[in-house]
Amino acid sequence: MILYKTVMEEAEAEQTIEKSRFISHIKPVTSKEAAEEFIAEIRASYKTATHNVPAFVIGNKMQLQWASDDGEPQGTSGAPIVQMLVKEGITNVAVVVTRYFGGIKLGTGGLVRAYTSSAKLALEAAGIADVREMLVLEVRMAYSYLAKMKNLAGEFFSVENISYTDSIVMQLSTEPENEERLKAFLADMTAGSARIISEKVEFVKVRVI
Repeated sequence: MILYKTVMEEAEAEQTIEKSRFISHIKPVTSKEAAEEFIAEIRASYKTATHNVPAFVIGNKMQLQWASDDGEPQGTSGAPIVQMLVKEGITNVAVVVTRYFGGIKLGTGGLVRAYTSSAKLALEAAGIADVREMLVLEVRMAYSYLAKMKNLAGEFFSVENISYTDSIVMQLSTEPENEERLKAFLADMTAGSARIISEKVEFVKVRVI
């Protein structure tokens, strides 16, 4: 089950518009405190910039939305970034777009386009991911079953983190609704010899773009 969309990783991007330099930074965050810490770090790194425009959207239903224009005309920078993130369905993310003024005024519409496009560039650089609720089983089995597990992976489960000892230990991830199907498959394929060491539900990022 897809819970929400976010970014895969922290990233940055840069573009120049009418001699103004726009540097955008983006980071996945899950709390207001983490977002504020990231924003403070970027502001500290670009103290000499004309503007450091921050924005964040947090919560699996985008419950927390905040932005500042940081000295740009009201509604021309921070708010459009938040609106873009919401329109794209992206949450649990913080963005800072830094501007070094190049001497040419962009006008209200130009500023909105510049800040929005800069944030989008960072979004593309970070990669978009679905956050899914997944059941993760840690399973021990004989070496003789490894090739078949690898061949069948992708049908309704994935194989990860294989450890090679006196037997094979691997993690199998699947949608929670496939729990009984996966357990029945393991029992059938290994004639009941596979042992489930642990099972847990995790929130997993799956890159989509």
